[in-house]
Amino acid sequence: MVPEFGHFALILAMLLAALLAVVPLTGSLTGRSSLQAFARPLASGQFVFVAIAFAALTQAFVTDDFSVAYVANNSNSMLPWYYKFSAVWGGHEGSLLLWILILTGWTLAVGIFSRRLPTDLVAQVLSVMGIVSLAFLLFILLTSNPFERLLPNVPADGADLNPLLQDFGLVVHPPMLYMGYVGFSVAFAFAIAALINGRMDAAWARWTRPWTTVAWCFLSLGIALGSWWAYYELGWGGWWFWDPVENASLMPWLAGTALMHSLAVTEKRGVFKSWTLLLAIITFALSLLGAFLVRSGVLTSVHAFASDPTRGTFLIGLLAVTVIGSLALYAFRAPVVHTRVRYGSLSREIFLLLNNVLLLAALLLVLVGTLYPLVLDYMGAGTMSVGEPFFNLTFSPVAIAVALLLGAGIFSRWKRTDGGWLGRQLLWPAAISLVLAVLVPLWLGELKPWAFAGCFGAAWVTVATFQDIWSRSSSRQGRWYGLKRLTRSYYGMVLGHLGMAITIAGATVVSNYGVERDVRMEPGEVAQMGDLSFAFTSLRHREGPNYAAEQGVFEISRDGELITTLYPEKRMYRVQRNVMTEAGIDAGLFRDLFVALGEPVGGDAWAVRIQFKPLVRWVWLGSLFMAAGGVLAIADRRYRIKVKGGAAEKSAAGVQEPGAVAGKAT
Repeated sequence: MVPEFGHFALILAMLLAALLAVVPLTGSLTGRSSLQAFARPLASGQFVFVAIAFAALTQAFVTDDFSVAYVANNSNSMLPWYYKFSAVWGGHEGSLLLWILILTGWTLAVGIFSRRLPTDLVAQVLSVMGIVSLAFLLFILLTSNPFERLLPNVPADGADLNPLLQDFGLVVHPPMLYMGYVGFSVAFAFAIAALINGRMDAAWARWTRPWTTVAWCFLSLGIALGSWWAYYELGWGGWWFWDPVENASLMPWLAGTALMHSLAVTEKRGVFKSWTLLLAIITFALSLLGAFLVRSGVLTSVHAFASDPTRGTFLIGLLAVTVIGSLALYAFRAPVVHTRVRYGSLSREIFLLLNNVLLLAALLLVLVGTLYPLVLDYMGAGTMSVGEPFFNLTFSPVAIAVALLLGAGIFSRWKRTDGGWLGRQLLWPAAISLVLAVLVPLWLGELKPWAFAGCFGAAWVTVATFQDIWSRSSSRQGRWYGLKRLTRSYYGMVLGHLGMAITIAGATVVSNYGVERDVRMEPGEVAQMGDLSFAFTSLRHREGPNYAAEQGVFEISRDGELITTLYPEKRMYRVQRNVMTEAGIDAGLFRDLFVALGEPVGGDAWAVRIQFKPLVRWVWLGSLFMAAGGVLAIADRRYRIKVKGGAAEKSAAGVQEPGAVAGKAT
């Protein structure tokens, strides 16, 4: 009975989403405040009913209700309880329900935290999000019902969760990633509302920035968690494989990064309005593209959930309607919000504009590399693989160029920057970065061109950032007073830029100086890697809750001194009879030691992969810095200042209040 109740709750949520899509928007267009007032209650109602449906599906998993087809296909009575919980979103139907829950949660959050916004703007934003919710609720009800029964042929037990997903990564990675994907719907809704009412001033940018930044933070963490999960779970030791679905998450991140910078300029200087609107549309469209790639069946990937053509057709239709409709509205209404503001050819505005151009160039490279093989295959023109060599050759130079431009742009000024002054500011950062770019690769073994370029870009951003902090903190009251005077928004920018530098350094070093060997080993044998000795001391059997494992014991030493002992495993899951690799990893800030058991190769011998990974943790550490920077930026005082003197009402009428822009944009 509980699954039917959950299904009924989804139907009620769909009806409320339909009302939310129509009633408040009609009220805003006709000026009827009584209709606009329905926006928040409808947003709350649809969230409540989706949450009820999600709770009903969770209850079915926890109680092993195998009469529900989705539960029978993705769970088992031997599955530990925590994996039963994460199995709720371990397949297509449940992950889509999680997506909708997060979408309605974002809608509810906008309703709660928008009390100071003009009523008609709130009505328009929530209505646009209601339209998106309605589309996804129709999708799940028509093509992906998670509550479908198997009556009367109820299996005695379930088919089990994919062993690859029986990991802590499933608990945290998809929710974080979806929070980022879906969070960009708020920026999209604000952009559509601005195009509808023709109102896009500094106050609008200030309202939009926190939502965009929070979504970007979640997406950054989601991508990092996925990379970390792949690194330790798949047994390959890689942290990024340019898998099409990995690319699908990278593309909205790149567009979202450009959107954040564009919003900063719009808030501070009132320019780049058309850029900002277009980027908001593109970012959300790319989030929908990610949903299409995962659920349409066009990809064969460890990430893919579904292979139903009906689902793919529905999603491609939703993507087409979203892109064509919003771009048509943009083409028709963009001139209404366009403004002309003068700035010099060497200014912060120019640096940020070039930054956006480079980010979009990187986005196009990833987009082409991801979709081109799919288009060829669909047209019957043959199959083609676009993998790591293509992306490394094309994406890496753009990433380094972004870093170089960022380091120079830190010292630029709004409106106009003196070229001679800027050159003098960049002299010391360039010299120090050059020294570091030579010393670091030589310390790691040899100087390689791409390693030099990556290390220089990372050092360039880092040194420039610290020099800028030193310059800005200068004060007659002392350096400490000057540091305390700087805003949270500024420190958020600092953390974000340092995070990018850390990630670039980690990716550069591990890609160029990581060492990997595949060896044949028997217990008692020793493999050498540089000055490290990997001793395969023994092999033992271990029983898990729903698997049996062969566990290797490896002692790693240097010059006879034991460094660590690792316990890689080869697991056989009892229900699906799938074999999975659990790597043994000794993690460190400056290096990882990695051992993975392959397959038995005769007698007592095993194929073993041993790896030395310098600075690989910096890839994820940089992501944490970037996310922390975003959180610190949205904690800035100007986002908490109450609008005074009817500023919100004047903004609603298209009048910009001088006090509406508080603080300084990063």
